[in-house]
Amino acid sequence: MADPWSSSLDVHLGWSPGEGRQSLADAIRAAIRDGRWQPGAAVPSTRALAHDLGIARGTVTRVYADLAAEGYLLTSQGAPTRVTTAGTRPHPSPSRPATEPASRWTLRPGQPDLSAFPRDAWSSATRRVMQHAPGEVFGYSEPHGTLALREALARYLGRSRGVLADPGRILVCAGFTHAISVLSRALLDLGSAELAFEDPSMWMFRDIAAAAGQRVVGVPVDDDGLQVSKVDSPAVMVTPAHHYPLGVTLAPSRRTALVRSGAMIIEDDYDGEFRFDRQQVGALQALAPERVVYAGTASKTLAPALRLSWLVLPASLVDPVFAAMSASGARPSVVDQLVLAELLESGAYDQHVRRCRTEYRRRRDQLVAALPEHLAVQGISAGLQLVIRLGCEDEILAEARRRSLDLEVLGPHWINQGDREGGIIVGYAAPAKHAFSATLATLLATLTEVTPGSC
Repeated sequence: MADPWSSSLDVHLGWSPGEGRQSLADAIRAAIRDGRWQPGAAVPSTRALAHDLGIARGTVTRVYADLAAEGYLLTSQGAPTRVTTAGTRPHPSPSRPATEPASRWTLRPGQPDLSAFPRDAWSSATRRVMQHAPGEVFGYSEPHGTLALREALARYLGRSRGVLADPGRILVCAGFTHAISVLSRALLDLGSAELAFEDPSMWMFRDIAAAAGQRVVGVPVDDDGLQVSKVDSPAVMVTPAHHYPLGVTLAPSRRTALVRSGAMIIEDDYDGEFRFDRQQVGALQALAPERVVYAGTASKTLAPALRLSWLVLPASLVDPVFAAMSASGARPSVVDQLVLAELLESGAYDQHVRRCRTEYRRRRDQLVAALPEHLAVQGISAGLQLVIRLGCEDEILAEARRRSLDLEVLGPHWINQGDREGGIIVGYAAPAKHAFSATLATLLATLTEVTPGSC
């Protein structure tokens, strides 16, 4: 009778029959120590392994008996042979330095409350997709994104953000960093080799653009947003609804001036759904659809791990950007695209966003009320983060680490380091709901320990 628990297991030992029984034992020991044969996992039966290796079953039986005696394997009558914990490598390889332990508390910006991910809605939508999706969707995907998601996004963006979106002009990317890389390369292919960013801005996005061949320049930001009069580049990336990281909103007069500037505009609408103190600011793209690339993402509303973002393109960029997308080779999961389309069409996505908006506003209010009055706070009208202006970034970071609190400072986001102001970016959306009060208490203790005099 076949061994039902092991006859289907595939293993690789890097061993051939001519090397002898002792060599086979050494190969299995190495597989266990390296973690390729995991502790507690069932191993192939003696019959199955002997068949796969082309050797006598008795040879495998003797090797297993030896390894069981040494404590590598656990045998039991009528049950599969399993790997024990003995002999497994307890520490990382010397060539792989251990990473720092994860912080107990986090206020890292740019991340939603991951514990609030709508698991039930996502699971239900996945079941519906699996029930009705034709077999073709499991083949090679449409390079520009599934039509179902592009049509759903066109409707959603039009009603929620005022975007003038045609499904034929929408490109679905594998996350916002992928979108930036694709755009940067497409612009470079068109002869546009300089990309302006707000100063300050997300340093990682600037690095991605530079890696794609763009020369990165900075344009100052003040209380009215980007100083449009200082834009002198063929293309500029902006966060007009809620500037990252300072949190200011681009003033109406500057919105008009920017779309008339002649530059190709990349509008990063990273958290446009989360405005608390007044009506949402509509997307800049609606003012000049042929001069603005609208960029959105599910990373702030659902989860970064989905790696889903989208671009709404001017007609002149559709072919170049689609070509750059094809050349990049990256594709987001088709199933995830279809599930997101289902959430958008069913209204479950809107319900989730509204729940999060209510929760994040509550956290924002609790945080602002708890902060000492002498601290300068900005960017509180919207989004997932606010900024506390402080001149002692190093001291704050050191004290936060001592208290196992993950924080981010303004410093790396400045392009012109000479004129920069200090501060911390508090991502109040990041903690799980049950952990927010304790996380806030840790932040307040950190700020209290670093006295105003040292800032």
